[in-house]
Amino acid sequence: MGIRLVWHILHLLVSMFYVALGMTHVAESYLISSGLWKKYRAFNKGKVRYLAIVVESEEAYQTSNIIKLLLWLESIGVKHICLYDAEGIMKKSKEAILEKLNNATLFEKASEHDKLLSENCMTLEFASFSDGKEAVAKAANFLLRKYMTSTALNGNQEENTFTEAQMADALKAIGCNGPEPDLLLVYGPVRCHLGFPAWRIRYTEIVHMGPLKLMRYGSLIKTIYKFTMVRQNFGK
Repeated sequence: MGIRLVWHILHLLVSMFYVALGMTHVAESYLISSGLWKKYRAFNKGKVRYLAIVVESEEAYQTSNIIKLLLWLESIGVKHICLYDAEGIMKKSKEAILEKLNNATLFEKASEHDKLLSENCMTLEFASFSDGKEAVAKAANFLLRKYMTSTALNGNQEENTFTEAQMADALKAIGCNGPEPDLLLVYGPVRCHLGFPAWRIRYTEIVHMGPLKLMRYGSLIKTIYKFTMVRQNFGK
C-alpha cells in the first residue's frame, strides 16, 4: 500500500508538471503572437532562405492546418518552402493547397528570378520518400554510365569508388539535387526527418515542433527567431 501511494503521488506530481509546462508554452505563444514580447517583433528573416516542413503521413491529411501553417509563414516573410511527407499525401493535395494561397507557385515552375529575388511570390516544393529513392537510382545509373564509358575509353579496369562529391555532382546533373534547407521543422510524434533526402540536409538545423493539430503561431515565430540568432554555417 505504501509503495502504491508513493507511485500515485509521483504520477500526480509529474502530471502537474507537464500541465504547468503546457500552460507556460501556451502563455508564451500568446505573448509572442500578440506582439507583447518585444524581442520577437523583428528578426532577420533573410537568414531562412529555404525552409523545409516535414509532416508525419497521418497528419499530412490535415490540409486545412497545412494551409494555415503556410499562411503563417507567408506573414512572417518565409517565401521558399519544401513540403515533405513520406507517402506523398501533400503532393496529392498540392492543387487544393495552391488555390488557397495568393501569389504561390510550384518551385519547379518558378523562374530563377522568382526563386532567388522575389519578395512577393511564395514557391512551394512537394516531396516524398519515393522522390529520394528515384533520385538515388537515377544518380547511380548516371555514374555507372559515365565511368563505364570512361573505363572503356581508357582501358582502365580498376574498381571505381564513388565519393560524396561525385554523387552530389550526379544528383545535380540529373536535376534532383534541390536546395538545401536552412531550417527543417518536423510536425508529428516522431523526432526524426522521416526520410527527407539526406544529401539535402547536411548543414540543416532540425527542430521538432510536436503534433500538427497543436501548432501555434507564437511557437513558430520563436523557432525561426532562435534560428536567426544562431551563427550561420558559412560552409554551405
